[in-house]
Amino acid sequence: MAKEKKLVESITSMEEDFAQWYTDVVKKAELIDYTSVKGCMVIKPAGYAIWENIQHELDRRFKEVGVQNVYLPMFIPESLLQKEKDHVEGFAPEVAWVTHGGLEELQERLCVRPTSETLFCDFYANDIHSYRDLPKVYNQWCSVVRWEKTTRPFLRSREFLWQEGHTAHATAKEAEERTIQMLNVYADFCEEVLAIPVIKGRKTDKEKFAGAEATYTIESLMHDGKALQSGTSHNFGDGFAKAFNIQFTDKDNTLKYVHQTSWGMTTRMIGAIIMVHGDNSGLVLPPRIAPTQVMVIPIQQKKEGVLERAAAIRDELTASGLRTRMDDADKSPGWKFAEQEMRGIPVRIELGPKDLEAGHAVVVRRDTREKQVVAFEELADTVKKTLETMQKDMLERARAHRDAHTYTAVTKEEFKDMAEHKPGFIKAMWCGSQECEDALKEECGVTSRCMPFDQEHISDTCICCGKPAKKMVYWGKAY
Repeated sequence: MAKEKKLVESITSMEEDFAQWYTDVVKKAELIDYTSVKGCMVIKPAGYAIWENIQHELDRRFKEVGVQNVYLPMFIPESLLQKEKDHVEGFAPEVAWVTHGGLEELQERLCVRPTSETLFCDFYANDIHSYRDLPKVYNQWCSVVRWEKTTRPFLRSREFLWQEGHTAHATAKEAEERTIQMLNVYADFCEEVLAIPVIKGRKTDKEKFAGAEATYTIESLMHDGKALQSGTSHNFGDGFAKAFNIQFTDKDNTLKYVHQTSWGMTTRMIGAIIMVHGDNSGLVLPPRIAPTQVMVIPIQQKKEGVLERAAAIRDELTASGLRTRMDDADKSPGWKFAEQEMRGIPVRIELGPKDLEAGHAVVVRRDTREKQVVAFEELADTVKKTLETMQKDMLERARAHRDAHTYTAVTKEEFKDMAEHKPGFIKAMWCGSQECEDALKEECGVTSRCMPFDQEHISDTCICCGKPAKKMVYWGKAY
């Protein structure tokens, strides 16, 4: 019995130490392992399978809106990176450099891509000549390197996986439409697949991407009340085009600069899934993203017919389109239940000799642990309905948690008190000045998360300086 409990007891309670709980979950659920390369991680099969599902679902949605996949080099010559001043200054502290090829010192340093704007610009400058060549709507799946000082699995590592979209358009209107379109793709994906509700909005100039005219974001709230930037979409205008001389001949036979966008989502979304949905038993995976949706667990599997019937159920559910496995390991049922819960598998099916005799099995939801006794012939339909209900309920619970931890401040005293004692989003008015933004970060430890598209009028004055307010902003402490 002690061994059966050990798997779950080894997880620190999230109420006791949320950061340690998170680390325990990613380790015990075998999502990652640490490496000899400081700040870099091994994404183990259980973790990578989640990323594969994210990749598959996002890629399908990208293709539905006309995106094509490409691949560009991972090295960027220093001279190329220097072409866009604001961009290089924004990334300079995080860049990793290659100085030697074999035993020879390189004539020019090569940057290991922190992002690929400059490479795409160099490519577009040679590939775009006429309005007939536009738009270019490209995406690449790759890894990038940013030399972070403080790292945490999935949330912030020196090398991480992502997709980065890079598009070029004939007009500013087309570029803005694409920027917003891709943000909406991300928002729909998070809510429909990951069961994570998001706030959509625009970043302040201080928080926008280096070199962008405007950055749009989706912000989500973790269980501990901290915000997580979950996807961004940037409108570059023609700034990069002018720096890299990306011109085309328009229909009126005049030379014009293209307008560009960029947008990305990363493996940090695995961290978001953990922190939004997990509990003190481990992972709770939304059914639509779970690599294994159903685990069939035979009980007293050496008894006649149990293992065979369990395998038949697995095969039937697999044939019906559900990602199903059977745990026939030589371990006790209690251990298997704890392991299934640790790994966040949405549904388990328990089947023992008495169930076999009665012609039914027990269906257990991971999120609520609710049990149903279901006849064999009704299993496929019942499990599908259970998974859909669970997916919907997880989104609603996450939304209720976010809304319960979203506060409204009218005075600076209220704001300070909320920032100190009430983890979550704080809605407050802002005058638009970076001085006030900096002051709130310095005094309250919060950053502006976004200026939401759905604006509310809370008061007439800025929460910080008392001058006339221009925007309502979501503020919060963030990962």
